[in-house]
Amino acid sequence: MNFLLSIIFLILGIVTGYVIRLIFAKKFFSSIEAQAERMLQEAKKSAEEQIAKAKQEIKMLMDKERAEFERSTKEQRQELLSWERRLRYKEENLDKKYEIIDRKEREIYEREHKIKIELQKLEEEKKYIVQQQEKQRQILEKISGLTQEEARKILLQSLEEEVKSEFAIKLKKYEEELKETAIQRAKETLVTAMQRIAADIASDNTTTLIPIPDELKGRIIGREGRNIRTFEQLTGVDVIIDDTPECLVISSFDPVRRELARIAMEKLIQDSRIHPARIEEIVNKTKTEFEDYVKKIGEDTAMELGVIGLHPEILKLLGKLKFRTSYGQNQLQHTKEVAIIAGTIAAEIGADVAFCKRAGLLHDIGKAVSHEVEGTHHEISAEIAKKYGESEKMINAILSHHEGIVQPQSIEAFILATADAISASRPGARQDTVEQYLKRVEKIEKIAKSFRGVNNAYAIYAGRELRVMVEPTEISDTQLSILARDIAKRIEKELEYPGQIKIVVIRETRSEDFAR
Repeated sequence: MNFLLSIIFLILGIVTGYVIRLIFAKKFFSSIEAQAERMLQEAKKSAEEQIAKAKQEIKMLMDKERAEFERSTKEQRQELLSWERRLRYKEENLDKKYEIIDRKEREIYEREHKIKIELQKLEEEKKYIVQQQEKQRQILEKISGLTQEEARKILLQSLEEEVKSEFAIKLKKYEEELKETAIQRAKETLVTAMQRIAADIASDNTTTLIPIPDELKGRIIGREGRNIRTFEQLTGVDVIIDDTPECLVISSFDPVRRELARIAMEKLIQDSRIHPARIEEIVNKTKTEFEDYVKKIGEDTAMELGVIGLHPEILKLLGKLKFRTSYGQNQLQHTKEVAIIAGTIAAEIGADVAFCKRAGLLHDIGKAVSHEVEGTHHEISAEIAKKYGESEKMINAILSHHEGIVQPQSIEAFILATADAISASRPGARQDTVEQYLKRVEKIEKIAKSFRGVNNAYAIYAGRELRVMVEPTEISDTQLSILARDIAKRIEKELEYPGQIKIVVIRETRSEDFAR
C-alpha cells in the first residue's frame, strides 16, 4: 500500500512539474518575442533616419554641383562670346583686305594690258619704217640706175639729218618712258609692301574693359568701398563699376599700370576671395610675374616675324615697347610694321630680307629705356645693338634710319629708313596731342614724388585728379593738408594745363600683432 501511494505521488509530482514548466516556458517565449519586435521597430526607425539623412546629403551635393556647373558654363559662354566677337572683327578686316587686293590686281592687269598694246603699236611702226625704207631703195635704184651700195650711201646722206632728228626725239621719248616706268615700279613696290601688312591704325586707349559676373561687383567694391580703394591705391588706376552688365572698366593713362591692373583683376575674379590682404598679395605677385610676361611678348614678336638669335635682354626690351608710345603711336606696333615693310621691300628688290627684318625690330629698341638713359633714341638703340653683339652694318642702319644723322652705307640701311618713314607717316599713325598729354601727366606725378614722405603718386581721371600716398611714419594727419597745398602750388607754378587738378593725399596706418 505504501509502495502504491509512493508511485501515485511520484506520478503527481512529475505531472505538476511538467505543467509548471510549460507555464514558465510560455511566459519566457512571450518576453523574447516582445523584445525582438521592439528591436525590429528600433532598427527600422534608425534605417529610415539614415535613409533620410543620406537623401538630404545627396540633395545638397547635387545642388552644389549644379551651381558649380552653371557657373562654369556661364564663364565658358562668356569666353565663347568674346572669341566670337574677335573672329567677327577679324573676318570683317579680312574681307576689306581682300577687296583692296582684288582692286589692285585689276589695276595691275589693266596696266599690263595697256603696255602690251603699246608694244604692239611700236612693233607695227617698226615694220612700217622697214617697208618704207625698202620702197625708197627700190625707187632710187630705178631712177638712178645705181648699185644698191651706191644708192644706200646717197640715201643715207640725204636722210642723215632727218634720221638724227627723229632718233633724238625717239631717244628722249624712251628716256622719259623709262623714267616713268622706274618711278611707277618703285611706287608699286612700296604699295605692295604696305598692302601686305594691312596694319590697323594704331591708337593708344586709356581704358580696359574686363568681363565680370554681376554678382561679383559688390565683392569687388567691398564694405564701404575698402576693396576697390585698396586696389586703386596699389595699382594707381581708376576702377569704374557702373550699371553696365557683366563688365568693369580700368582707366589709366599709363599702359603698364593698366596692364598690371587688368591681370591682377582677372586673377581676383577667378580666385573669388576678395579682401584687402588678398588684393595686396595678388597685386605684388602680378608685379613679380610681369617681367616674364614682357619677355614672352618680345619672344612672340620675334617668332611672328621669323627673326632668330636675338639676345634675351633685347627680347625683354622689345616686349617693353608694347607699353611705350611715340606721338601716340604704339611703339611695338610701329616696330613690327617697320620690320614687315622693310622685309617686303627687300624681297621685292632682291636685298637681304632677314637683315631688314632684324633691323626693323632693333631700330627703335632704345625707346624702351629712353626715359631712363640720356641720349637720342637712335643712339641708345645703336649702343644696345653694339652691346649685344650686332654687326657694324646693323649699327650703321640703326643710326642712319633718320635722315641727316649718319650716312647710310648699305642698301638695307636705305630700306630701313624708307620703312620707318612709311610707318610713321601713314594716316592716323601718330597723334602729337596724345604724346603731350602723357608727358604732362608724367610731370604731375614726378612733381608729387619729389616731396619728402611721399611713397607713390598716381594721376587718374585723365590727369584731373592726383592721388598721393604718403609714409605714415613721416607725415602726420595734421601735415596732410599742408602737403596737398604745397603740391598744388608747385603744379600751378611749373605746369600749364586745362581746367583744374584735384590733389588727394592718403595716409594709411596699420597695426599688427601675433596671437601665440
